[in-house]
Formats: sequence, structure tokens, C-alpha cells
Amino acid sequence: MLQQRLKKIYEEAQKSLLEVNTEALLEAWEIQYLGRKSEFNEILKGLKDLSPQEKKIIGPLGNEIKQNLCKIFEETKNILVEKNTDWESERIDVTAPSMTTLASGHLHPVTLLENEVQDIFSSMGFALADGPEVETEHYNFDVLNFPTDHPARDMQDTFWLKKEGRTNDRFLLRTHTSAVQVRYMEQNKPPFRVIIPGKVFRNEATDASHEFAFHHFECLMVGNPGEVTIATFKYMAETFFGKFFGQQITVRLRPSFFPFTEPSFEFDISCVICNASGCSACKQTGWLEIGGAGMVNQHVFESAGYKRGQYQGFAWGFGLTRLAMMRYKIPDIRLLMSGDLRFIRQF
Repeated sequence: MLQQRLKKIYEEAQKSLLEVNTEALLEAWEIQYLGRKSEFNEILKGLKDLSPQEKKIIGPLGNEIKQNLCKIFEETKNILVEKNTDWESERIDVTAPSMTTLASGHLHPVTLLENEVQDIFSSMGFALADGPEVETEHYNFDVLNFPTDHPARDMQDTFWLKKEGRTNDRFLLRTHTSAVQVRYMEQNKPPFRVIIPGKVFRNEATDASHEFAFHHFECLMVGNPGEVTIATFKYMAETFFGKFFGQQITVRLRPSFFPFTEPSFEFDISCVICNASGCSACKQTGWLEIGGAGMVNQHVFESAGYKRGQYQGFAWGFGLTRLAMMRYKIPDIRLLMSGDLRFIRQF
């Protein structure tokens, strides 16, 4: 009796579904034949009262009919959705311009300047080198000929990191990009010319012209003795600054001392603001102090595994952050790292 009734419900449901042509009628059909209070569902609820023999017949039949009803319900639903949906009105033109203007970010002024400097040096045949900001004492000081009692190693100048594990190395935040020199020379043989941009850290008080973290730029050129000289450095420096400032630049060298170069120089450029005639920016001297330079000390070459006297080269560096202040006429270095969007958006 129940078996025949289930088959009859299934036949009625199939026949009734053929007349459904709207989503509202389909919802009513679902309630009538699959709803909680439907006759079909009431029969399934009564399975617990049947004998074991009847359960073996009615149970599988009920499940099969329910699966078929659910299947034809979903098929009919998809057909109605496809038929009644205005797809043209739903279409989205992904190529159409936005109705709103979204604020977009841009590169930091120091990054813009760094990219420009890299492009100029690339045009002069220089490759790009890089190294870690967390450096070892070996590469930051030892191989660069810094004596063990050099004041630059003191806590007043260097951010030393807490020693971890069993390693004998002492780690620090690099104080200059010169730390990359020997790392590069250990992996490459001259002749070569490379630039090394990056952030450096020094443990000093901040003011309008000093910051504990700033961007530095290193230039290293090495070749055979007699091929790379001080005159080569002077020519390269004048060529670079001439392209950077878009005018003829003169470089002046003043004797100085750096452990990793011999001889060493401080180098100035002719003032780009007053054309070397004297102004407040250059303190009426006509010269702007830029950075340090010199011929690479042979001890540094030996640290890289080269024979003493086998090669000759020069290294020079300057502060990219200081150069940005000159380019954009920024009076306070702290503005560059302040994160103040009112300032950054001007560039």
C-alpha cells in the first residue's frame, strides 16, 4: 500500500512540475512535495513504525524518490533562472572607467632618487650589488682594516645586536654599504665596476641634518694597476654629478683618512645653487661637501683573497638622503622618515 502511494506521489510530482513556469510556482511545488508537512515526508517519518520487512522495501524506495525529486527540482530551477534573468542588465564592462577616483600610492622621494642614480651609473657601465643590513663584525669592520680599538666600533657609533647561539660572530646593523665590498670581491674577479645602494644605521642623536637610519650609496671600481687611478675616480664623479644635476660639475678633493682606502679624500662639488659663485647653501665658498673617497687599501684586497699589489681600484660613497635634501631643498632630514603623508605627497 505505502509502496504504491510513494510511486503515485512521484508520478504526480513529475506531472505537476511540467506546468511550473515561474519561480513562485516552483517554490509552491517544493513545499507540496518536499516540504516538512508534505505527504511524502510524513510517510518517511513513519518508517520507524513499520516492520523490518517493510522497512527494507519502503526505505530504499523513499530515498530513491527523494533524490529524483530533488534532482528534477534543481534542473527546473536552473532553467527558470536562465529564462527569467535579464543577463544584459547584469553584464559588467570591466574596461569601463571607474565612477570614483581612487587615491594611488607612489614611490618615496629617496627611492625615486635612488632609481635615478642607479640609471645613471648603469649607463656608465656599473652593475648593481647588494648585501645584508644585519652584518657581521668581520665584514663591517675587520676586512675593511678597522683597528680593534677604532672608535667606530664603540656603542656610541654602532648598533650591536645581542649574541645568540654558539656562533663566535658578532652581529650589528651595518654602519656603511662598504661592508658589501669584500663580499662582492670574494665572488667576482676584476675588472669590474659596481654600485651598492642601501640603508645604513648609526647610533647617533637625530637633528635637522642627522638621522640614525639613512640611505647610503657606494661605488667600487677595480682593475689592473695603472688602469684605475685617482684621475679615473675624478672623471667618473664629475660625469655622474653632471648627469644628475644637468649641468657641468667640478669635483674637488681634500686629504682625509678612512681605514679602507689609501690615499683617502673628502670630495666636494661646485655649488649647483649659485654656480660656485658663493651663497648661503655653500657658506659662500662655492663648494658643497658630498662624501668620502679613496684608492682601495691593499689590505682590503687581501681580505678578499687577492694578492697584494695585483689589483688597483677606488671606492667612494655619499648619503642618498643628503642628496635628496639638496635636490628637493628639504630643510630637515627627519621629514623624509616621518611617515607624514602631507609631506610625502608633494613628490
